Amino acid sequence: MGNPLRLSASFFYTAIITALLLLTGCSVTPSEDFTHINVTNAAQANAWELQGKIAVKTAEDKFSTNLYWLHQPAANDLRLTTVLGTTVLTLKTNQGMATLEVDGKTYRDSNAQDLLTGISGWSIPLDSLPLWITGQIGSNDKIVSYNPDGTIKQVISYDPQANWSVSFLSWQQQSGALVPKLLKIERENVQIKIQTNQWTAVAAKTQ
Repeated sequence: MGNPLRLSASFFYTAIITALLLLTGCSVTPSEDFTHINVTNAAQANAWELQGKIAVKTAEDKFSTNLYWLHQPAANDLRLTTVLGTTVLTLKTNQGMATLEVDGKTYRDSNAQDLLTGISGWSIPLDSLPLWITGQIGSNDKIVSYNPDGTIKQVISYDPQANWSVSFLSWQQQSGALVPKLLKIERENVQIKIQTNQWTAVAAKTQ
Protein backbone atom coordinates (compact mmCIF):
# COMPACT_ATOMS: atom_id res chain seq x y z
CA MET A 1 0.00 0.00 0.00
CA GLY A 2 1.30 3.47 -0.80
CA ASN A 3 1.49 6.50 1.44
CA PRO A 4 -1.20 8.43 -0.50
CA LEU A 5 -3.80 6.08 1.01
CA ARG A 6 -2.46 6.33 4.52
CA LEU A 7 -4.66 8.06 7.08
CA SER A 8 -3.47 9.22 10.48
CA ALA A 9 -4.48 7.61 13.75
CA SER A 10 -6.10 10.96 14.58
CA PHE A 11 -8.54 10.33 11.73
CA PHE A 12 -9.68 7.07 13.30
CA TYR A 13 -9.84 8.63 16.75
CA THR A 14 -12.02 11.44 15.38
CA ALA A 15 -14.25 8.95 13.54
CA ILE A 16 -14.80 6.95 16.72
CA ILE A 17 -15.55 10.01 18.86
CA THR A 18 -17.93 11.37 16.21
CA ALA A 19 -19.78 8.06 16.13
CA LEU A 20 -19.99 8.04 19.92
CA LEU A 21 -21.59 11.47 19.94
CA LEU A 22 -23.82 11.38 16.87
CA LEU A 23 -24.72 7.88 15.78
CA THR A 24 -26.96 5.06 16.91
CA GLY A 25 -27.10 1.53 15.59
CA CYS A 26 -27.64 -2.14 16.26
CA SER A 27 -25.27 -3.95 18.57
CA VAL A 28 -22.97 -6.65 17.27
CA THR A 29 -24.45 -10.10 17.77
CA PRO A 30 -22.97 -13.57 17.28
CA SER A 31 -23.32 -15.05 13.83
CA GLU A 32 -26.44 -17.13 13.30
CA ASP A 33 -24.35 -19.63 11.31
CA PHE A 34 -22.56 -20.85 14.46
CA THR A 35 -23.47 -22.60 17.67
CA HIS A 36 -21.69 -22.28 21.00
CA ILE A 37 -19.61 -25.25 22.19
CA ASN A 38 -17.46 -26.11 25.21
CA VAL A 39 -13.80 -27.13 24.96
CA THR A 40 -11.25 -28.24 27.54
CA ASN A 41 -8.60 -25.90 26.12
CA ALA A 42 -8.72 -23.01 23.67
CA ALA A 43 -6.57 -24.80 21.08
CA GLN A 44 -9.50 -27.16 20.44
CA ALA A 45 -11.64 -24.29 19.15
CA ASN A 46 -11.25 -23.98 15.39
CA ALA A 47 -13.54 -20.97 15.51
CA TRP A 48 -14.41 -18.50 18.25
CA GLU A 49 -16.07 -15.19 19.00
CA LEU A 50 -14.69 -12.46 21.20
CA GLN A 51 -16.47 -9.47 22.65
CA GLY A 52 -14.43 -7.01 24.67
CA LYS A 53 -12.44 -3.80 24.42
CA ILE A 54 -9.24 -2.64 22.74
CA ALA A 55 -7.10 0.35 23.68
CA VAL A 56 -4.30 1.57 21.43
CA LYS A 57 -1.72 4.12 22.52
CA THR A 58 1.01 5.56 20.31
CA ALA A 59 3.31 8.55 20.54
CA GLU A 60 0.72 10.61 18.66
CA ASP A 61 -2.68 9.33 19.77
CA LYS A 62 -4.64 7.02 22.01
CA PHE A 63 -8.17 5.62 21.91
CA SER A 64 -10.30 2.89 23.42
CA THR A 65 -13.33 1.23 21.88
CA ASN A 66 -15.35 -1.98 21.87
CA LEU A 67 -14.01 -4.97 19.96
CA TYR A 68 -15.87 -7.83 18.28
CA TRP A 69 -13.99 -10.64 16.54
CA LEU A 70 -15.29 -13.75 14.81
CA HIS A 71 -12.27 -15.94 14.04
CA GLN A 72 -12.31 -18.94 11.71
CA PRO A 73 -9.40 -20.95 10.24
CA ALA A 74 -9.58 -19.18 6.86
CA ALA A 75 -11.65 -16.09 7.65
CA ASN A 76 -11.96 -13.28 10.18
CA ASP A 77 -14.52 -10.60 10.95
CA LEU A 78 -13.11 -7.90 13.24
CA ARG A 79 -15.10 -4.82 14.17
CA LEU A 80 -14.58 -1.75 16.33
CA THR A 81 -17.84 -0.45 17.74
CA THR A 82 -19.05 2.37 19.97
CA VAL A 83 -20.90 1.93 23.26
CA LEU A 84 -24.09 2.41 21.26
CA GLY A 85 -23.22 -0.54 19.04
CA THR A 86 -22.34 1.50 15.95
CA THR A 87 -19.62 -0.08 13.83
CA VAL A 88 -16.90 2.46 12.98
CA LEU A 89 -14.35 0.07 11.49
CA THR A 90 -14.62 -3.40 9.95
CA LEU A 91 -11.71 -5.59 8.90
CA LYS A 92 -12.56 -8.87 7.18
CA THR A 93 -10.33 -11.56 5.72
CA ASN A 94 -11.49 -14.44 3.58
CA GLN A 95 -9.60 -16.77 1.25
CA GLY A 96 -6.47 -14.62 1.19
CA MET A 97 -8.20 -11.28 0.65
CA ALA A 98 -8.55 -8.53 3.29
CA THR A 99 -11.21 -5.81 3.22
CA LEU A 100 -11.14 -2.72 5.45
CA GLU A 101 -14.22 -0.50 5.75
CA VAL A 102 -14.03 2.85 7.56
CA ASP A 103 -15.69 6.25 7.16
CA GLY A 104 -17.80 4.98 4.27
CA LYS A 105 -14.77 3.88 2.25
CA THR A 106 -13.57 0.38 1.38
CA TYR A 107 -9.95 -0.70 0.93
CA ARG A 108 -8.61 -4.12 -0.14
CA ASP A 109 -5.28 -5.89 -0.02
CA SER A 110 -4.00 -9.45 -0.03
CA ASN A 111 -2.45 -8.92 3.42
CA ALA A 112 -4.57 -7.74 6.35
CA GLN A 113 -1.62 -6.43 8.35
CA ASP A 114 -0.27 -4.43 5.41
CA LEU A 115 -3.74 -3.08 4.73
CA LEU A 116 -4.33 -1.89 8.29
CA THR A 117 -0.86 -0.41 8.59
CA GLY A 118 -1.03 1.24 5.17
CA ILE A 119 -4.38 2.90 5.82
CA SER A 120 -4.25 3.70 9.52
CA GLY A 121 -0.58 3.63 10.40
CA TRP A 122 -1.38 1.25 13.26
CA SER A 123 1.26 -1.37 13.92
CA ILE A 124 -0.81 -4.24 15.30
CA PRO A 125 0.37 -7.89 15.04
CA LEU A 126 -2.85 -9.22 13.52
CA ASP A 127 -1.42 -12.61 12.56
CA SER A 128 -0.35 -13.36 16.12
CA LEU A 129 -3.37 -11.96 17.98
CA PRO A 130 -5.61 -15.05 17.56
CA LEU A 131 -2.96 -17.13 19.34
CA TRP A 132 -2.28 -14.63 22.12
CA ILE A 133 -5.99 -13.99 22.70
CA THR A 134 -6.44 -17.71 23.36
CA GLY A 135 -3.31 -18.04 25.51
CA GLN A 136 -1.18 -19.74 22.88
CA ILE A 137 2.17 -18.84 21.33
CA GLY A 138 3.62 -19.04 17.83
CA SER A 139 6.91 -20.20 16.37
CA ASN A 140 8.49 -16.74 16.79
CA ASP A 141 7.46 -16.45 20.44
CA LYS A 142 9.49 -17.24 23.56
CA ILE A 143 7.95 -17.58 27.00
CA VAL A 144 9.83 -15.37 29.46
CA SER A 145 7.92 -16.11 32.67
CA TYR A 146 4.99 -18.00 34.16
CA ASN A 147 2.51 -17.21 36.90
CA PRO A 148 2.53 -19.35 40.08
CA ASP A 149 -0.50 -21.27 38.76
CA GLY A 150 1.37 -22.27 35.59
CA THR A 151 -0.30 -19.85 33.20
CA ILE A 152 1.88 -17.73 30.92
CA LYS A 153 2.86 -14.35 32.34
CA GLN A 154 5.06 -12.82 29.64
CA VAL A 155 6.20 -13.62 26.10
CA ILE A 156 8.70 -12.03 23.76
CA SER A 157 7.67 -12.24 20.09
CA TYR A 158 10.54 -11.80 17.64
CA ASP A 159 9.82 -9.43 14.75
CA PRO A 160 12.16 -8.07 12.04
CA GLN A 161 11.16 -4.47 12.80
CA ALA A 162 11.10 -4.64 16.61
CA ASN A 163 10.20 -7.37 19.08
CA TRP A 164 6.82 -7.40 20.79
CA SER A 165 6.48 -7.86 24.54
CA VAL A 166 3.24 -9.66 25.42
CA SER A 167 2.02 -9.59 29.02
CA PHE A 168 -0.86 -11.85 30.07
CA LEU A 169 -2.14 -9.70 32.94
CA SER A 170 -5.06 -11.93 33.98
CA TRP A 171 -6.84 -15.14 33.01
CA GLN A 172 -10.42 -16.45 33.13
CA GLN A 173 -12.57 -19.49 32.37
CA GLN A 174 -14.64 -19.17 29.18
CA SER A 175 -16.40 -21.93 27.20
CA GLY A 176 -14.73 -24.50 29.46
CA ALA A 177 -11.21 -23.24 28.68
CA LEU A 178 -8.73 -21.01 30.46
CA VAL A 179 -8.09 -17.94 28.30
CA PRO A 180 -6.49 -14.51 28.90
CA LYS A 181 -8.78 -11.82 30.25
CA LEU A 182 -6.39 -8.91 29.81
CA LEU A 183 -3.44 -8.67 27.40
CA LYS A 184 -0.86 -5.91 27.12
CA ILE A 185 1.19 -5.87 23.91
CA GLU A 186 4.05 -3.41 23.57
CA ARG A 187 7.00 -2.37 21.45
CA GLU A 188 8.79 0.97 21.13
CA ASN A 189 6.05 3.66 21.18
CA VAL A 190 3.09 1.33 20.67
CA GLN A 191 0.94 -0.13 23.45
CA ILE A 192 -2.14 -2.27 22.84
CA LYS A 193 -4.44 -3.56 25.55
CA ILE A 194 -7.14 -6.13 24.81
CA GLN A 195 -9.75 -6.95 27.43
CA THR A 196 -11.85 -10.04 26.77
CA ASN A 197 -15.30 -9.73 28.32
CA GLN A 198 -16.63 -12.85 26.60
CA TRP A 199 -14.78 -15.50 24.62
CA THR A 200 -16.94 -18.22 23.09
CA ALA A 201 -15.82 -21.33 21.24
CA VAL A 202 -18.16 -21.92 18.28
CA ALA A 203 -18.79 -24.50 15.58
CA ALA A 204 -20.61 -24.15 12.28
CA LYS A 205 -24.20 -25.28 12.42
CA THR A 206 -25.00 -28.40 10.48
CA GLN A 207 -27.62 -28.13 7.77
